[in-house]
Amino acid sequence: MTAPFPFTAVVGQDDLRLALLLNAVSPSVGGVLVRGEKGTAKSTAVRALSALLPGVDVVPGCRFSCAPGSPDPSCPDGPHEAGAGAERPARMVELPVGASEDRLVGALDIERALAEGVKAFEPGLLADAHRGILYVDEVNLLHDHLVDLLLDAAAMGASYVEREGVSVRHAARFLLVGTMNPEEGELRPQLLDRFGLTVEVAASREPDQRVEVVRRRLAYDDEPAAFAARWADDEAAVRARIVAARELLPSVRLGDAALRQIAATCAAFEVDGMRADIVMARTATALAAWAGRTDVLAEDVRQAALLALPHRRRRNPFDAPGLDEDKLDQTLEEFSGDDDPDPDPDGGPGDGPGGGGGQPSPDEGPQGGDTGARPEAGEGGEPQPSGAGEQSAARAAEPFRTKVLSVPGIGEGAAGRRSRARTEHGRTTGARRPQGRLGKLHLAATVQAAAPHQRARGRSGPGLVVRRDDLRQATREGREGNLVLFVVDASGSMAARRRMSAVKGAVLSLLLDAYQRRDKVGLVTFRGKEAQVALPPTSSVDAAAVRLESLPTGGRTPLAAGLLKAHEVLRIERLRDPARRALVVVVTDGRATGGREPVALAGRAAGLLAAGGVASVVVDCESGPVRLGLAGQLAGELGGTTVTLDELRADSIAGLVRDVQGTQRNQRRAA
Repeated sequence: MTAPFPFTAVVGQDDLRLALLLNAVSPSVGGVLVRGEKGTAKSTAVRALSALLPGVDVVPGCRFSCAPGSPDPSCPDGPHEAGAGAERPARMVELPVGASEDRLVGALDIERALAEGVKAFEPGLLADAHRGILYVDEVNLLHDHLVDLLLDAAAMGASYVEREGVSVRHAARFLLVGTMNPEEGELRPQLLDRFGLTVEVAASREPDQRVEVVRRRLAYDDEPAAFAARWADDEAAVRARIVAARELLPSVRLGDAALRQIAATCAAFEVDGMRADIVMARTATALAAWAGRTDVLAEDVRQAALLALPHRRRRNPFDAPGLDEDKLDQTLEEFSGDDDPDPDPDGGPGDGPGGGGGQPSPDEGPQGGDTGARPEAGEGGEPQPSGAGEQSAARAAEPFRTKVLSVPGIGEGAAGRRSRARTEHGRTTGARRPQGRLGKLHLAATVQAAAPHQRARGRSGPGLVVRRDDLRQATREGREGNLVLFVVDASGSMAARRRMSAVKGAVLSLLLDAYQRRDKVGLVTFRGKEAQVALPPTSSVDAAAVRLESLPTGGRTPLAAGLLKAHEVLRIERLRDPARRALVVVVTDGRATGGREPVALAGRAAGLLAAGGVASVVVDCESGPVRLGLAGQLAGELGGTTVTLDELRADSIAGLVRDVQGTQRNQRRAA
């Protein structure tokens, strides 16, 4: 087995290492969410942490890691008598993004449960992770039903497995660590709040530090065992420090002044609920223990706020996580008290990562990074003369609530909250023979299939003789997430600032709706002489909002090019994800200019999309006393429906979904 990359050999990433170490000292802190771009040692650092954790005493032979001194009375392998245990290393269990529900929570043998009344249970990953680490890479891509199971287990400290009245319960207390790339989509707020701490990581911009990263990685890849041996002393020192901090933790005093600062900080940043206050208190206490102190200082409270609050202060999905540090310092100063000991004259609780109390490898400097915002260049580079083309980007109007736009019919795409689909979860609509492993049992259909054969099978007792061929799986109908592809007209006819501001506000509102309904989104824009894919289909509505905000306007209206580009995007995406259905939202006033017969070309391009059965909505942006009705004509050619900007609001759009579905039905009848 290859030796893992040593934790102390990770270059930089001070906040990441500190957050992981604080959870090792005090698992009650609640885990870590690591956000950052790819290739920044997120997974490497998390996997290396398990080697530093102290061993765990367990009941010999127990598959659920019961503690010998206080075994779980509901353990499926119990009851256990108190006695001596056996020590094993702490586990780090990885949850794959595509894992099944049975793999996560475990599975019951339904056939034996029905026929014999025996609770034959195969533990899942939650049982394996009990008293250890549950690591989810790309946690933002985890399916909703798995997220719900994680939330339940994290809240109750136990996992329940129920199949048609047969249930099993076991303890499931674990340190939840997740990594994610924000460009691929955000987390649901419910799961986001379950992570105690969050850190943002980015690759260093310092050449010397990047050189050291490459040097260490190459050395590890060449000789993993030899590289790990060179860092063995540093690893042992950190491991011993974790043990010492755990022993000191019960003696750490959290004074009233520190508690007032914690409460005032959470109130000042308007975080929801009380979980943030509790997490900050536990984090500040762990910081003091990590630094070898028994008193919590103001510096500990400040560092705890920087780790525990950024992901809790977001008011909507488009807010960037982070804290105003000036406001934080002002709040801490205002509510400072006199019952804290004098702070360390050398400037803080220690020399650790992020200023929080020590780092395992003192030769590693702070991580550099370019945090400045860089405006995106528009097409054509330099601004064009007034009236000739590009204008500066207009700001989006305030977003509003919209009602659902759904794709007609029943799909089989990824679980979501938009259109009807056959899913693993939802209302039961029928039964079928299972293909592969049995999922959700349809009890009535199973009994009905087995009942006629009981005499032939020699049934003599009260149990039902059930065979594999009798089992029936429930078919369910729920909701799926779709690909919502926005095709936005950014030409000169749309360039009036008030109109473009309203257009961006409408698209932003639809993006917010797409986030809530777990859709993928894409953005195609057209202006000047061509169309371009401003954002390929992604789960990150944040990225779409950023591209939309910086969208310039001006030039001619190549409507046909925009529709053809949308057709190309859908064709490629259909190859990648054939089960996900698309909804095209064209935002335009319907005008088409440039080239020969631009209106006829646009009509043919619209017919191409309609022939593919793509559901579409045209948002009519035409304004003024004289209206040409070109957007409505385009909607007819697309086989979709039209809605004005004013009608897009939730209180004005009630009939839109029915219009989309009615248009589709009429077309099918005509065909």
